[in-house]
Amino acid sequence: MKKECSSNTVVLKEKEYPCTVSLTMDLIGGKWKAVILYHLIQGSKRFNELRKEIPSVTEMTLSLQLKQLENDGLLKRTVYGDKPPIRVTYELTDMGKSVIPVLNAITNWGNEVVSSYGRFV
Repeated sequence: MKKECSSNTVVLKEKEYPCTVSLTMDLIGGKWKAVILYHLIQGSKRFNELRKEIPSVTEMTLSLQLKQLENDGLLKRTVYGDKPPIRVTYELTDMGKSVIPVLNAITNWGNEVVSSYGRFV
């Protein structure tokens, strides 16, 4: 029997999921989480750097998604300084780095779909 099907639920940080696919989609699913993680693969970035690299996301949405990714343990938020202007950076945690192969697979699949059925503009 598959590991993810050996019980009725799986638990991460006291939250129950019906399967590991559900857990994964909660952590990286949605329109922006995987995109944000992808842009942090090369290293830490500040909020405005992410905004420039992902121009179609609103500031509010980016802020909320960063907080969720941090709360889920995929991102580390580091604050430098205690007086304005403070500097804040975001980077992948070890758990966040473990999703890099998944993000690369998603990217490669997306490239294949566009090459076969769409076009790059």
